[in-house]
Amino acid sequence: MDEVAKHIRKTCLRLLARREHSRKELLDKLVINGFNRDKVLAVIDELILQGWQNDQRYAENYARHRIQKGYGPIRIAYELRQNGIDAVNLEDIVQKAAGSWMDLLEQVYFKKYKHDTPMDRNEWAKRSRFLVHRGFSIEMISALHASVFKSK
Repeated sequence: MDEVAKHIRKTCLRLLARREHSRKELLDKLVINGFNRDKVLAVIDELILQGWQNDQRYAENYARHRIQKGYGPIRIAYELRQNGIDAVNLEDIVQKAAGSWMDLLEQVYFKKYKHDTPMDRNEWAKRSRFLVHRGFSIEMISALHASVFKSK
């Protein structure tokens, strides 16, 4: 292994020691720092074979963290795609972390908004925009709306 490859490996391991990174994240960070793309890919492939880098493990950790922060499936899937992860089963992860997406949606909603707060159309629109921004679908938000008004 030449000196450049050793330096790339050392940089990758330093980054991976702090937190999980996707393959794309590592590649982007090292190429931005001036390393040759082909040499970086070779080193990352070696790290994958050795188990230091794993996109599935990264995706699970990332999704679990975002679920704990109250983000929904649309936003998490989008962020994972931005980081080079196309296929991950979010259902298993949300089941372990929050029960279901609807359970998570209710937790996020009731943490931010009190049960007894009066609500008109404009207020519901504002709350819906917040939930859409968090990554929940319109269908999920509509189901929440129906359950919130049904209980009153």
